[in-house]
Amino acid sequence: MVELSQEGAATKIQSVQRGRAARKTVSQKKAGQMLDVPIATGMASCVFTIKPEDFKHQKDVDISLTVGQLIGSISEELHIGRETMSLKFYGDVLSETETLASCGVKAGEENHFELVVEIKEAQKPKAKAIPGQLPDHIDVEIDQGNGGPKKVVQVAIERAQKGKMSWLGGYRSKRTGVEYLHAVCQTDRKPRVWEKDKKFSRETQTYDTKTRTQQTVRDACTQMARPDLLLDDSMDRDMEAGRYMTSEEHHQLRVKKTIVIQRYTRGWKARKRAAELRRKREERQRFLAEEAARKQREAEERRRREIERRMRPRTGADFEILYNELEAWRLQETQKINESGLPEEERQAALQQLLHKETKLLQTIDRLKIAANGENRDVRIAHTLSDMAAPKSWEVSDGTTVEVHTPFTTRSKELMQLYNGLRLPLLTTDERLDVLLHVKWTVKEFDCNLTREIVELIDREADLLNRGRSPKSMDGLHRRIANLFLQFIETPEFNPEATRYQIVPGDFELDQPVRSRLRNVKGTQTLVS
Repeated sequence: MVELSQEGAATKIQSVQRGRAARKTVSQKKAGQMLDVPIATGMASCVFTIKPEDFKHQKDVDISLTVGQLIGSISEELHIGRETMSLKFYGDVLSETETLASCGVKAGEENHFELVVEIKEAQKPKAKAIPGQLPDHIDVEIDQGNGGPKKVVQVAIERAQKGKMSWLGGYRSKRTGVEYLHAVCQTDRKPRVWEKDKKFSRETQTYDTKTRTQQTVRDACTQMARPDLLLDDSMDRDMEAGRYMTSEEHHQLRVKKTIVIQRYTRGWKARKRAAELRRKREERQRFLAEEAARKQREAEERRRREIERRMRPRTGADFEILYNELEAWRLQETQKINESGLPEEERQAALQQLLHKETKLLQTIDRLKIAANGENRDVRIAHTLSDMAAPKSWEVSDGTTVEVHTPFTTRSKELMQLYNGLRLPLLTTDERLDVLLHVKWTVKEFDCNLTREIVELIDREADLLNRGRSPKSMDGLHRRIANLFLQFIETPEFNPEATRYQIVPGDFELDQPVRSRLRNVKGTQTLVS
């Protein structure tokens, strides 16, 4: 064999490339792109109904394409053999050499085609099995039911692995020769992500590494320009070497860039420090503003409380303030009268008038004290009754609190409700009689002077109500019944919970039959001696 020279080899490569370009030009002429007749252009929306499955496929195509080019494009998209496909437009089979525009397809409109696919059993492509790799398509038989023929559908397989797998895994049957692959061979490996705190770990820095060399499997070559060879240099770039930099210049450049980095770093730190100081200043100002507002609220609340203590005194300290202020006012007014230089008769008259004013103020303070005593007594009684009726609470081992109502607290609650009913104002006659009846039957369980007096007063009020007396005329009777019933509630023999509120045991005497009956009641033996 005669060995070709470099020039002969280059000539041969150039001739092969020119032949390819010529064949491409001839195919374009056959498609009608190089004819003198103007070719219609534009995009048309085409809907293809694939027979016999009646599957629809939509595609935007250029009407200047030929029928053969369109069929080839659809064959690549649907993975169907081109030789088994034929295209119909309004029932007529189209020739592959005709363009879509010549067949009546108009741009900008929707056109419907019938794509007939006839695949025989002998024409079905057999996928060649590649060890370690699944085929691109598989045939799946679908049973349509009703005893009809089975339908074969070609299903495309999407692989997770691209190209050749990194390793093979599985086993092969010695009897049938079928290869079974593990699922991990067909799935992409999860990328290894280094955590930030493990980047500089001991395991990373002491890891044993190995170096391996390999030969690339792809050949490459470089073609130099020649007079008889035409090369495409549209993507070429001219690169020139820069000026040589000495080590001293390189060091100076590094120092200059280092100074720039330091400048930006110091600026960033200064801005960060300024922002922190600004934030602390704002927090300090906000704290001072909140403290000033809080002190102002406290002063306003204290002033309002002091005014309330003088307008509506409740405690002994409140009345002590009123008496002290009255005494200070009296001394100040007396000093003014004595230092005014009035004649003796006018001075005595002024002092007499001052005494009259002081007397009126003392009377006002006494009326406030009486009202405060009544309100304080009502509040104290309500608090005592609520405390008697409150359930007993215990703290268990797990820290929770358990509340339990005992028979004593239940009776205290009932007595409290009856007492509150006696104190209710603006009740109708029937409601008042109902409350009185409940109280009467409650106290009649015990026979003593107190209970007999309560029953007598209840009967008297019921008789007056039946006679049509106004409730306002019976206020004294109402208070007397409520006070006697409160005394009934505060007696330990009638309300065992009242024992906790007795400082000194009373000399309350029960009749002997009642005392015997109470001894027989469970839970009262320790209360009655």
